[in-house]
Amino acid sequence: MTHGSNDAVVAGVATKRKTEEPLWKPQTPLATNTHKFREFINTKRGLALVSYEELYTWSVEHIELFWSDVWEYTRTKSSSDYTHTLESDKAMDEIPRWFVGASLNYAENALDGMAGSQRTALYSLGEGRSLVTTTFADLHNQVRLCVSAMRRAGVAAGDRVAGYIPNIAETVVAFLAAASIGAIWSSTSTDFGTTAVLDRFAQIRPKILISTDATCYNGKPHSHVEKLAVVSRGLPSLQRVIVVPFNDGSPADLSSVPNVCLWGDFLASADANARLEFEQLPFDHPLLILFSSGTTGKPKCIVHGAGGILLQHRKELQITQDLGPDDVLFYYTTTGWMMWNWLVGALTVGTAIVLYEGSPLTPEPGVLWTMVDQLGITAFGTSAKYIQSLEDVGYWPGEKHSLETLKAIYTTASPLKPDSFDFVYNHIKSNVCLSSITGGTDICSLFCGANTSLPVYRGEIQTRGLGMAVECWVGPNQSVLGQSGDMVCVKPFPCMPVYFWNDNGGKRYHSAYFERYPHVWYQGDFIFINDTTGGVEMLGRSDGTLNPAGVRFGSAELYNIVDTYPEVADSLVVAQRQGADERVVMFLQMADGYQFSTDIVGKIRTQIRTRLSPRHVPALVLPATTGVPYTPNGKKVEIAVKALISELYRVAQEEGVDVALRTVKADEKTTSTLANPKSLLQFYNMPELLK
Repeated sequence: MTHGSNDAVVAGVATKRKTEEPLWKPQTPLATNTHKFREFINTKRGLALVSYEELYTWSVEHIELFWSDVWEYTRTKSSSDYTHTLESDKAMDEIPRWFVGASLNYAENALDGMAGSQRTALYSLGEGRSLVTTTFADLHNQVRLCVSAMRRAGVAAGDRVAGYIPNIAETVVAFLAAASIGAIWSSTSTDFGTTAVLDRFAQIRPKILISTDATCYNGKPHSHVEKLAVVSRGLPSLQRVIVVPFNDGSPADLSSVPNVCLWGDFLASADANARLEFEQLPFDHPLLILFSSGTTGKPKCIVHGAGGILLQHRKELQITQDLGPDDVLFYYTTTGWMMWNWLVGALTVGTAIVLYEGSPLTPEPGVLWTMVDQLGITAFGTSAKYIQSLEDVGYWPGEKHSLETLKAIYTTASPLKPDSFDFVYNHIKSNVCLSSITGGTDICSLFCGANTSLPVYRGEIQTRGLGMAVECWVGPNQSVLGQSGDMVCVKPFPCMPVYFWNDNGGKRYHSAYFERYPHVWYQGDFIFINDTTGGVEMLGRSDGTLNPAGVRFGSAELYNIVDTYPEVADSLVVAQRQGADERVVMFLQMADGYQFSTDIVGKIRTQIRTRLSPRHVPALVLPATTGVPYTPNGKKVEIAVKALISELYRVAQEEGVDVALRTVKADEKTTSTLANPKSLLQFYNMPELLK
């Protein structure tokens, strides 16, 4: 397939999109849960909604009715009913409460009635770990014991339980146990450095920390004890550190870790006869704390409510993605990414989940696809970068694996480029619903994403989510289709954070989402909504939006062009501030066997000028000799690079090049959260950036 027509994507300027034939269509749309849900609403409300578009419009025009119908359709369990759905007299930035008066428990909605179920709940495996299968009955029993042990350790509703831990079955048990009590869960992955972990956990003062003694990645074992000891000593609030041994029979020496005990000993401290009791709590009682990236200061502690996360995840997983008790969901994620919480949310719709810890390409590129066939995975989630990695190494899963059970593939972390859509359908599976999805830590869910009742178009996210009043704005109250602009959400939704931790008066919360447009949620993404298909294209972060001479456009447009060149393995595009203006800088990581040259730079510049506009052509194109910086979750690090090279330029101009190179340092809080922190050093060796 060839690229569709792409004119310059500039905020406020109409742009053409050639609508191609869909790459996939649902074979039985009337059998999807979206159709059944629409019929449910039609019957209940006396309506005659006949299409997804009509259902979506109704869902955002009548948000209280819609969300109450989601509650009923998904059979949300509560011990007391709500008196009203929404505090409708409050503006969105006043954070109105949902389902006022209801009492429920997140874990109960995952485990109620499962004490005797022999259906599989968890598959846990990874590098250095053999497959462990956990039934819902086993999970129920382990959570029961963990709850008892936590209560005996003094954990109560509102206390924080933290995990510095891999993506393993014990992590799910600990999370659900904390939720059963009403304690607040927060986790970060073991690849985070101690500074990054303490910057997060020190703010929330956990009572219990759950971790491990070792990890394995890319074929290499790594001791975790030294990092765990540093973190444990840096958290005076801790009363207990619980360690899940990497090797069950031979735990490491843990004498340097204060207040430590092994996972098995902790569970043994439980009352063996205790019943699993679920604390009944308000709809907005905190369930978990996620963290912002921390690129502009200490990470923000984003508190998510149990009811909002439960309802939103059930809407997405059950209604729009058709997952249920017959499905097996895998998402490649760490415990420090919101997608881990989203993955675990599938338990609330009865879906088995797969927990994988290790490299997705070790010992060979097909390791995850072998797992699809082995476990009968029906929905497979990953990052756009992983799909690109398969392309780069020439691994075609469809030729080496059956993939018979696979019916959906999800990608996120960064936009899935159009060529990667082709790769999936040509080289993985042709009859699969491929869904690029977008949301974020801010809502621990999706704004736009998958829907099995809709077609898939090349390069597009399928749709805006039901009940999410997402619009594209080019200015205050200036909503557009067929143009690029800022992603906003103009009406409240249940999974808005309940508050930020230690945010007196809600100032940081308001600044994060409501400062740009009063009373309207500003997500910080630059998007394009196709007025023909209803699909959405992500064009980059608004705070990373390129704005030379006042012309705004997204980095994704340039990536889509550069990615067509086999000579280039990867690229990074950022703006560099120069006084009141800025210039666009592109960094190219060359593929093996190719050299950076004026010839390739000229070709790329010409293509950008021809396919986009002269305004899109980078002012500088430089080689990325040590690679493109990434987070562990596969997101390109644009904002931190922009800040670094902008500060280098400013100091060089004001105080001289030598002073800039000597005094300007990359923020340690940023480097400790990168997958490849040494990649930032290359920007000090590019004199062009200082001129």
